[in-house]
Order: sequence, then C-alpha cells, then structure tokens
Amino acid sequence: MRIDPASHMQPAGTVLPPNDTCELLARRLRTDTQGEVLFDDGSRGRYATDASIYQITPVGAFVPTNERDIATAIDIARDLKVPVLARGGGTSQCGQTTGAALVIDNSKHFRKVLEVNVEEGTATVEPGLVLDHLNAQLKPHGLWYPVDVSTSAQATLGGMAGNNSCGSRSIAYGNMVHNVLGASAWLSSGELVEFGPLGQLGARAAGIAQFVHGLAQAHRDAMAQHWPKVMRRVAGYNLDIFDNQSERPYTADGSVNLAHLLIGAEGTLAYTRSLKLKLAPLPRAKVLGIVNFPTFHAAMDAAQHIVKLGPTAVELVDRTMIELSLANPAFKPTVETALIGKPAAILLVEFSGADKAALLPQLKRLVELMGDLGLPGSVVEMPDDGRQKNLWEVRKAGLNIMMSLKGDGKPVSFIEDCAVPLEHLAEYTDALTEVFAKYGSRGTWYAHASVGTLHVRPILDMRADGAAKMRAIAEEASALVRKYKGAFSGEHGDGLCRGEWIEWQFGPAINEAFRAIKQQLDPIGLFNPGKIIDPPRMDDGALFRFAPPTAPRPYRRIELKPVLDWSGWNVNADPVTEVTTAPGTGGDSTGGLAKAVEMCNNNGHCRKFDAGTMCPSYRVTRDEQHLTRGRANTLRLALSGQLGADAFTSEAMHETMDLCVGCKGCKRDCPTGVDMAKMKVEFLDHYKKRHGHTLKDKLVAYMPDYAHRASRMPWLLNLRNRVPGAAWLGEKMLGFSAKRSLPEWRTDTFWRAKDAMAAGLFSDQASVLAAAARGEKVAVLFVDTFNGTFESENVFAAARVLHAAGYALHTVEKGGGHHCCGRTFLASGMVDEAKVRAGALIDALLPLAQAGVPIVGLEPSCLLTLRDETLVMGFGDKAQAVAKQALLFEEFIARERKAGRFELALKPATAPILLHGHCHQKAFGAVSPIMDVLKLIPGAEPELIESSCCGMAGSFGYEASHFEVSMQMAEASLLPAIRARPDAVVVADGTSCRHQIGDGAQREAVHVAVLLARHMML
Repeated sequence: MRIDPASHMQPAGTVLPPNDTCELLARRLRTDTQGEVLFDDGSRGRYATDASIYQITPVGAFVPTNERDIATAIDIARDLKVPVLARGGGTSQCGQTTGAALVIDNSKHFRKVLEVNVEEGTATVEPGLVLDHLNAQLKPHGLWYPVDVSTSAQATLGGMAGNNSCGSRSIAYGNMVHNVLGASAWLSSGELVEFGPLGQLGARAAGIAQFVHGLAQAHRDAMAQHWPKVMRRVAGYNLDIFDNQSERPYTADGSVNLAHLLIGAEGTLAYTRSLKLKLAPLPRAKVLGIVNFPTFHAAMDAAQHIVKLGPTAVELVDRTMIELSLANPAFKPTVETALIGKPAAILLVEFSGADKAALLPQLKRLVELMGDLGLPGSVVEMPDDGRQKNLWEVRKAGLNIMMSLKGDGKPVSFIEDCAVPLEHLAEYTDALTEVFAKYGSRGTWYAHASVGTLHVRPILDMRADGAAKMRAIAEEASALVRKYKGAFSGEHGDGLCRGEWIEWQFGPAINEAFRAIKQQLDPIGLFNPGKIIDPPRMDDGALFRFAPPTAPRPYRRIELKPVLDWSGWNVNADPVTEVTTAPGTGGDSTGGLAKAVEMCNNNGHCRKFDAGTMCPSYRVTRDEQHLTRGRANTLRLALSGQLGADAFTSEAMHETMDLCVGCKGCKRDCPTGVDMAKMKVEFLDHYKKRHGHTLKDKLVAYMPDYAHRASRMPWLLNLRNRVPGAAWLGEKMLGFSAKRSLPEWRTDTFWRAKDAMAAGLFSDQASVLAAAARGEKVAVLFVDTFNGTFESENVFAAARVLHAAGYALHTVEKGGGHHCCGRTFLASGMVDEAKVRAGALIDALLPLAQAGVPIVGLEPSCLLTLRDETLVMGFGDKAQAVAKQALLFEEFIARERKAGRFELALKPATAPILLHGHCHQKAFGAVSPIMDVLKLIPGAEPELIESSCCGMAGSFGYEASHFEVSMQMAEASLLPAIRARPDAVVVADGTSCRHQIGDGAQREAVHVAVLLARHMML
C-alpha cells in the first residue's frame, strides 16, 4: 500500500514523509525499543481507518510494551520529523485517529489500573484501559466511572479523554472533562509533565497555565459572544477553563484544573501517560420507563418536560433503529418488551438511586406526565434489572445497528452531534428533516434527548454524490445550530469531519488563540497534525475510505467470481425509503462479497471482552490483525486493489485469516452483520485453488468419505495415540500437534451397531411419512460423521430419549456410509466438494422436509450448516425447505415441550450441571433451549459458563501451528470455570468442545442427549 508523498499543498497530517524517512523510522524503532513495529502494507491499511468515513494511510503502526518504548518512539519521531498519532480502540466517529503519522497503539499493553483510592473516590489509569474493564474492577468497591459511552466495551479511557466523551447519563454526571482530576503526559519535546489543579503544578505546567490564562483574558469579549453555552460543546480547546462559558462548570467549586486543557484536544497537544479520574458511587437501584410516541416530533417536544422529573438519562430510539433491531435476532426479543404497538420513536427514561422502592413513584410521575401531555397508556414500566440491562445493550448498539443498512448508501457522520437547548429540540429536528428531504435523503436518529444532543446521520452514498450533499447539508445545518444557539460539535469531537467548522463556531480571534495553545505545547506540530488546527476540508474525497470517481484514487472493486452466493448484499437501497433492489443488482464486480465486507464500519464491537463469542482470536492476541474488524479491513483493501495484484489470495491475507476459528460469533454479535466465518470459507477456497491443498487438508476434508472404511481397522489408526514417538512423527509429517490426542477410531459406529443397539427405535421413510400424514409425532435424526463414527453412544441416547417421548424416528443413509453436510470440506477450502455432499444430503432430506418432518441434529456445526452455508450454495428453494425443518436436538425438545407434545419422566439431578455452549449454538440463539431442556431434570439448576470459543473449532485446535492459541482460548474462561467445579457434570454438545475439555481439564463432558438418557426413568 505504498503511497507516494503528495504535494506540499495538501493539509498537514495527510501527506506521508519520504520513503527513506519511513524506513529509517522502522529500523530505529526495531533497534531501540521492545515494541512491535508494523510497517507492512496490511498493517498500515488496518490502522488507516477508524469508525469514520475517512482513510489515511499511516507511516506505520507501533505497539509499545512499556513507557520507555513510548518515550523513545516520541524522541525518534521528533528527530526524523515524523508525526505521532496516539490511538486507543480506534473507534472515533470523525477521523481523529487517522493520519499520515506513526500510529502508536496503547490498547494492547497500557491497560492497567494504577491506583484506586476508595476513600477519595479516585482512580489512576493507563490510557489504553477499556471503560468496562475499569468499571468491573471498581464494582466491588461500590464505585464506577460514570461517563458511560455506548462503546464502553471497547472505548479506552485515553480515547475518551481525547474526544471529551459524554455518554448516556451526562445530564447527571457531566462529560469526560467534568470527571478528570489530573493527567500525566509527554510533550513533543520529550518532557513528562503533570497536569492538575493550579496550586499543584510544576514549573513547566505553571508556565502553560499562565500562558492560557493570558489568552482567556485577552479573548474574554469574544468568548462571551461566540462560545456555545450548552454543556455538550466539545469543539476546539478548553480555553474557557479560566473563564467558564458552559452551563455546567468544569469543577464544582469553580477552581481551575490544567488537566482539562488536554481533554477534548484529540491528542494534538500531548501524549497521555496516565489519567486521574473522579469516580462516583455505583447506583444501587434503577428503574426504567419506556415512553412510546406516535410521532418523532412528539418525542422531541416531550424531552424538555421529562428532564424536569430528575432522570439520570433520557435516550431516544427512532423508528429506523427499532425496525433494524427487530430484524436482528440478537436484539428482537428485547426490543419487543419495550414497545406498545408501532411507535414512531421511544424515549428510555431512567431514574437511579439508593433504593428501588423509592424510585417506583418516579415511574408513576412519568406515567402521569405523559397523560398530562396527551399520551395516556404510552409508558412501559420496567423496574426489573435484567430487562433494563438488555434494553440498554440494544440502545448502546444503536449507532452500529443503524449502519447495518445494505447497499452503498449509509448513514454518514458529520453533523450528528449538534447540540441545541432542549426548548428548541423539536423545531431543530423538524427543520433538519426538511433539509435532508431537500437533498434526497433522510436521517436516522438516536441519542441523548436529555441534553439536546441527537445523533443524526443522513443516508448518503459517499462513492457517488455523497460528498457534495454532505457539504450542502452541513452548511444548512450549521445555520440552524446558530439560529438555536447550539454547538456544532456536541460529543464525538472534531477530527476531520468537523475540524474546519471550529473557526465558524468560535470566530477567527478564538481560532487563533487555539493555534497559540497548540504552538505553546507542541511548537513542532508533532502530535496528530491536521486536527483542530489547520484541518482539511471535510469533503476532501482523497481522504475518504470510499473515494469518489473524482478523487485521485477512486475506490474500485476488483473482478472476482465468488464460490458462495453473496447476491443478497449486492443491492442498492433508496436513501429515503430504504427499500433495496433485487439481489444481484448492486453493481458489485465481486458478486456482493465486497459489499458484504464493506458492511464493517470499524465500530470495534468485535474488540469487546464481555459475554458473547467474538472475537476469540483477538481476546488472546489483542492484535488488530486477528480481529473481525482487522480481517474485514484487509479483505476490503485487497478486494479494492489497494494492496496490489493478487492480494486477495496472498500469503499475507492467509496470515490475516488464519486465526479466524469460524466461530460465527460475528454473525450474531456484530451489529452490522459482518459474517467473517463465511468470508473465510470464500477466501480459503480461492487461496487453496491458487496454492494447493496439503495432505492435512485432505485428511480433514475427506474424513466423512473414508470414515466408514477406516473404522474397520481402528487398532491401526489409534497407534498414533499410543506408540511413543508416533505423535511427534505425525506432527512433522501432517501438522497435527503432538500435544493433542486425536479422536479414537472404533468399529461400533452407529451405522454398524444400529440394528443391534437400536432395534425398534428407527422406522423406514415410508412409515415416518405416513405417520406424519396422520399427525403423529415424528422426526428425522440426522447422524453426522463425528457422533456417528466416534461417539455413537450420543446418537443412541438421543434416539432413546425421543423414542421414549413417543416419536417415530428415521435416519437418512446411503450405501456403504452416511450423508455428510460438507462441513469438513468447507473448513478445508473445498467449496465445490462441499456442495456435492451437501446437495446429496438435501436431496435425501427434501421429501421429509416437505412433509413437515423435523430434522433433528446432534452436532451444532453440522446441523446448522443446513441453516447457513447450504443457503448460499445455489440449491434454491429445496435448501430453504430443509433449513426450515432443521433443528438441534435441544431446540426440537424445547419447541415440542412448549407446544405440549413432549413428556418424559426423568430422575432428579444428583450433581450440579455446567453448560458450555458451542459457538454455532450461540450464533444461532440455541443456548437458551439447552438450558430449558436441562431444567426438565428435576432439581437441576444448570449454570452457563460465560465463555467464548473453546479453541478447538473443528480441526483448528488439533493443528500444531494453532495449539498454543487454542489453549489460550480455552484458558481464558472455559477451563478455569470447569476446574473450579470438580463436582459438576459438564455438558457440551460440540464434539471438538468435548475433546478440548477432556484434553485441557481432564474432565468428561457429555452431550445433553446423554445426560437426559442417564436420567430417564427405566
């Protein structure tokens, strides 16, 4: 991704230094530091974007391991005149963390809590610490850091300080600047300076304070005239620390704290070493009222009245976000609990305090208020903590949910944070809606109604005429902001999309004062140039991630014929109605693959470490490359030709995709629907066609074909696990780790033992179809390669359970073996071969599926292939018909139980039960049904292990090259949880999951069918 230096006419921070300077910088960093030096094209591309519309290739990325690394890197960069850009989670909305600079990533190693003073209510932290991780450590002390941004699972404290972040509850707690007590930071000179209260400053900091104080005095009249008086003003520098202009002063006693000068400075003044934060008591109780409105205007108008009730938050969710949430299986059940009919918008109104009983009257007052405003019966009262938490999670994902619109047009961030006084909110939103309509677009709205800041993003196609419309809309929106005496930048900062509006907002005199502050602290312009001071035009197409045709390097996709059907992404959408064109009509030269990849907007949700699956490889490596976002960026760059010819099938791309375990966590957890597991299948097929398959690939892929024959001589194949040196030799020859035991072959496979072990349990197809026609209870038991070959007891247990419950059963087989779903071929990059096997299976199941016979499977990865990959293999309606009937064993029982058709007498539980959910079960929402089924056992209180991928992921964990990463994934939470409960029965439905638990914890894990069979009354 080599980009030649452009002319000196381009804005600072957008032009790369000469190549020899960049190469010298890399050499010196490798020699003089212990950090990771990432100057390859792929790494630079991955750090070229944040969650904005912009892309600027950096000089390189540097991941320091200690403070000396950072100080040394600053010194080297200063010597070579290379700009420095500090970065946390890389989730900025406005392009703050993109630039032609040395990007220093704090998020991997600088994430410690240095000190917590419970008595004083303070914490000192490193800048790479994620907000949720801080709050998890504070919770036992009854404290929290209350600047609760929606990206709290991935936002770092340093990034939040740089942007002066706010959060949902700023009406109660203020912005970031109101909750920072001190900062330690390096200046571009290399000096380490302590910023804090005026009376505690050293000589260098005191000199800075004196200088800024003089500027404030000199510009007092201009500040009184031009400075926005709303709390949500985060533009420019905080010159008003010496002459408060905000409706909420920076400090409670009116004193001056020089650390506040750095908050909102976007890393342009200094490089943060640590932050001292002001903590708040953790609210002991919360209640939530969800107000449903018939019109958007009514919701906006009501906000000014609702805030008088003293809520801690008033958050907007508009109709677009409601509809998109209802379309997402992860969010739908939660959103439905908040709705009354089909509202045009809802407001989430939260009250918090020490006692829930004391808060309930607040909800009643909200109900009364809405009645007084002519909206009786519009409030859903939600005092339950669990339901509140779930709803807030959906609200937090709001911005990213809105980015899940298909097609090239997307909601674009550039005026989204304009803040206006509450009494003007309804008028402002009405007027802005008219502006959007004027330019053939409409806005998607959500956010902080309590403080007059609404995140609104008009839908624009930045590949076409989006830039011109963006400029026109911004100019009209700015006039509205001035009319209603608001702030143009109210939360997400300036960056590239609002930097040029700083002078418009404050006037030339104050803008020059800002320049003087930059000159005083960073006279050589080392830190993040082109932000706040001398920013580029917001609509400079050369800086866009999707550069328009008029740009020097317009965005174009390569020609590619995909092996899977991506046509559902290859569409265009109307920016007003959001109606999409037919699949395959979007003009994507890669058949829709590129558009699917481009759904990643870099929001960084995949960086989270809380409940959920994604992204397991990032959780153990913390490397941007091994992250769903990092992979998507690399794919996008390759599919658009930005990484050079044949980049899509290069070794560098293989390295990037290698640690994707295909968990499908992103399929469910990614708010914009990036399905990296399916993308890896697509990539691997192309890569292997170019580079060829190894013997290991073939052994894994063709196992369903040779399993029947291999099981006739298990003694021979099992020698690998028993003869000294055989495992070592196997690793050298085949690549399977010698530290792993391989599954034991056996002669009594299901297909050989069925007649003896399952007499009377199975019927032929005609009998089952006839029974189905009579309305009797029937099912097809889909016996996969793994359970049928290596753990046939699981199949027999499932058959006994279903038979005892009154179901007539059938299995589909073929001469000399069994049908296969194609999963092993997909994992090995053999999509054509997978289609042959999957097609044969679908043809065998189709008559049964058409007759309404449920298809019940035991292995999640195999059964769920029928509901996922087979739908994009070109099988058409017959694949859809089979998918509709395909259910996991536990899903089937839970469904039948709910319908009153499943009854089974079971003995009481004799031990605690721990459940590990297979990744694909989690991705398809099939974990809750297992819990429901386990609760059928009298006295059972199953506990779900909150874990990501177990690390095996089919053959992944067996491979020598992946063994260490595989075990790190398992040790992250799964294995410790199992070791902590030696008395518990461990349930795991995944074959590879059970093997990982056996290898890593030396514990037996059983399929849920086996546990039910053990508890059956004889």
